[in-house]
Amino acid sequence: MLSANDNEFLTRTGPGTPMGDLFRRFWVPVLIAAELPEPDCPPVRVGVLGEELVAFRDTNGTVGLIEGRCPHRRAELFWGRNEECGLRCVYHGWKFDVNGNCVDMPSEPPESQFRDKVGIAAYPTREWGGYIWAYLGPPDLPLPELPEFEWAHVPESHRYVSKKLQQCNWAQSVEGAIDTAHFSFLHMLVGELPPDAPAALRYMKADGSPKFTLQPTDAGFVIGGARFAEEDSFYWRITQFLVPNHSLAPGAERGQNINGQTWVPIDDHSCWIYTYTWNPDRPITEEELAIIKGGKASIHSIVDEHYHPIRNRDNDYLIDREAQRTASFTGVQGISEQDACIQDSQGLIYDRTQEHLGTTDVAIIEFRRMMLRMARNLLEGQEPAEARNGRAYWVRSGAEVAPRTTSFEEVAADRTAAGEAGP
Repeated sequence: MLSANDNEFLTRTGPGTPMGDLFRRFWVPVLIAAELPEPDCPPVRVGVLGEELVAFRDTNGTVGLIEGRCPHRRAELFWGRNEECGLRCVYHGWKFDVNGNCVDMPSEPPESQFRDKVGIAAYPTREWGGYIWAYLGPPDLPLPELPEFEWAHVPESHRYVSKKLQQCNWAQSVEGAIDTAHFSFLHMLVGELPPDAPAALRYMKADGSPKFTLQPTDAGFVIGGARFAEEDSFYWRITQFLVPNHSLAPGAERGQNINGQTWVPIDDHSCWIYTYTWNPDRPITEEELAIIKGGKASIHSIVDEHYHPIRNRDNDYLIDREAQRTASFTGVQGISEQDACIQDSQGLIYDRTQEHLGTTDVAIIEFRRMMLRMARNLLEGQEPAEARNGRAYWVRSGAEVAPRTTSFEEVAADRTAAGEAGP
């Protein structure tokens, strides 16, 4: 368990908080690129790390991410008019470019130089892998490197990206993702499995107490969960945690699509989960896309036009108690929704002082240690090296059946290296 002070330290990410300062040393996704589809399109509200911002794509196609309110009378710039390389406040016409400069102030006399004295916060942006990323850190530091994820390098036909709202603190949702022991219960069918059930599903149903091995990497750590398979082998599920807020999900066998998620706090009680599926070797098929978008056997969620899951905290995730009795362990439809319902049930901010951790919680313990250590190091002036090492994110997750005599180090070396070409 954590102390109350450490729990606060881990979960609070607003401006001026230690964990918030750590997040601000890295690029974070803030939108799907398609949310700003063309130059001079409508602006979009962006809530991130406790800040209220607005994003717009200017006439030249450049994405700006600026303070969400006009400095004149604090009107919300979401209502602004996107025109001629700037966003114009509709209250008195003050206009701001992507760098936060006031470029027009028609409510002042023509000879006034007041506009040169008034600006608003603006953050650098990059388009990368189908998302728009932002750096919210100190402007006097060199920009960090973008994380060189394999999915950001593959052709668009080889990947699918989405996002979804999560109605709880970011850290407990991350912990749910790297706790892969739960698949034997939370995502499991009840009763006998059908004869054509995949072997992996049989292994997970039969062995609910995997043995975990952790291995440090240059960007976080890799998690190996070994379940008994045939009498001479283990079924390994391999997960990547990549600081500060990324996880590549286990389960992909050779040739299958790989999944990952990135958690970006909106505030301390909610976060966006940016979710991506990719195949390094081939386009994702139409049949696979139908499964991904269908939301039943996918980490992607069925969402509304605001990216809010249809099944959510407010409607009890449409739990079906009869299905829970006869078909699935939860009675909630969808892997993503099953994860979310149980993570939300822990509270808006999980009280870790009341928990009792067991042998399958080693990854959660290491996640907390790593994040708390990095944030404390930053308080002491030690910048995170990972923010300057984008190549360290060039890794994969996966699954593998291997002889019991094979060490996890050997299994991981064979399965977690990304494509040979590299970024």
